[in-house]
Amino acid sequence: MGIFDKGIAKTKRSFFERLSRVVVGKSKVDDDLLDNIEEALIESDMGVDTTLRIVDALQDRVERDRYVSLAELTGMLREEIASLLNVGDGDEAKPFDFSRRPYVIMVVGVNGVGKTTTIGKLAAMLRAQGKKVVLGAADTFRAAAVDQLTIWAERTGADIVKQQMGADPASVAFDTVSSAVAKDADVVLVDTAGRLHNRVDLMNELTKIRNVMRKVIPDAPHEVLLVLDGSTGQNAFQQAKEFSKATDVTALAVTKLDGSAKGGVVIGIVDQFRIPVRFIGVGEGVDDLKVFNKKEFVDSLFSEEDFGK
Repeated sequence: MGIFDKGIAKTKRSFFERLSRVVVGKSKVDDDLLDNIEEALIESDMGVDTTLRIVDALQDRVERDRYVSLAELTGMLREEIASLLNVGDGDEAKPFDFSRRPYVIMVVGVNGVGKTTTIGKLAAMLRAQGKKVVLGAADTFRAAAVDQLTIWAERTGADIVKQQMGADPASVAFDTVSSAVAKDADVVLVDTAGRLHNRVDLMNELTKIRNVMRKVIPDAPHEVLLVLDGSTGQNAFQQAKEFSKATDVTALAVTKLDGSAKGGVVIGIVDQFRIPVRFIGVGEGVDDLKVFNKKEFVDSLFSEEDFGK
């Protein structure tokens, strides 16, 4: 069983159970069937707009091709979903451009989505590749976040820059990037506070962090990674919307997909915000943060043994 087969097993089972229910006993593709597929996709948390885009495309192709078998319809559905995930450029297997050193990644996301854990796992992944990593504990409003990041630094052998509780997050970010330059580090991972109670405050804080880092490295941050909890379904859409307004989000990490049947949210968010997924979390282990691969994700969702034979 591959990474994505295991990681999205619940999503896959739920997705195909819904689609199988829709097509059972059907001998042809008609409007009723397309309506039922629309309902199944919405229930899979792809979102209304993305679902309508998929169903409209299916309808156009069915009308153009006149007769479409159920197996062909499944193939079309697979192609449409794959095309929606086709966002971003470069080599998916190498999600970061390390030609710029130190490569600065600002990590954002609400509390509870696994943001700090994702930073720790990403640090472990990068350290395993021989990269020199510096962590910045700029979420200074939660003692637990600083403590957790410190443990990850010790576990992975990454350096960490931190200040006292309640310190100015921008000051921590400035010190982190300055330290990384002084130590000739490869990668900087800056944790930020995950508060959404006031979008203006969030926007001001993230803008301030960005501006002070640019005093040290003019084009920092090179990546703004938004961490989302895949199990929250439509709440993840709202978080993506709020953070996209507050800062220039360039990539996504989607966590907790293994325990949820709501993996369709990955497709919807990528389609709606045109932001590529770089990583997915498929378990609790340190090695369970995986580089996202569009083809493997879609192949796992549409593996032959489940559907369309």
